[in-house]
Amino acid sequence: MAEGRTLAGLRIEHLSTHHLGPIDLLLAAGERVCVSGPSGSGKTLLLRALADLDPHEGEVWLNGQACSATAPPLWRRRVAYLPAESHWWGETVAEHFPAAPAAGELAALGFGAEILRQPVVQLSSGERQRLALLRLLANAPWALLLDEPTAALDPVNTRRVEALLSAYARRHEAAVLWVSHDEAQIGRVAQRHYRLAGGVLREVA
Repeated sequence: MAEGRTLAGLRIEHLSTHHLGPIDLLLAAGERVCVSGPSGSGKTLLLRALADLDPHEGEVWLNGQACSATAPPLWRRRVAYLPAESHWWGETVAEHFPAAPAAGELAALGFGAEILRQPVVQLSSGERQRLALLRLLANAPWALLLDEPTAALDPVNTRRVEALLSAYARRHEAAVLWVSHDEAQIGRVAQRHYRLAGGVLREVA
């Protein structure tokens, strides 16, 4: 169990942004919830609002702490958003990590230590996607907002990411909101599944 906080999960109350909402949803600590829906339905808008990256109405609570009462940098460290396309600013992979990842963490996603010396421009889209996830987890977030984290991956690496995220959610009791279009993946990783359409979020039986 993670220390220094009451484990209550992620609570969304009357969240509205652009053409989306109001949305109410509760994710228990350690729970994995998938969201699907047609392109343009607002899935990314939802994640960005939850990460306090876009203006929104309503309130979001993480383990009893309100987003509106939390400094934005701290909120975004605790409620970590992984966009569909990651941003890179340094020349090599290592420059994007506060400390070198453990060998076991790299191996879990199919990497050796040599990847840290790799120039970012030489990375494939799939490598960038996996490394961006590892970079995100290095901050030990309390909740994860994932925008199609395996979209650029082959089946082997997709399963690696699924296993890593499921283990992280259990070990850290982190709530996970995971956008996916892959019905098979949703069946493997989600404890609940919601569909977003017309600005409304509805649970899928």
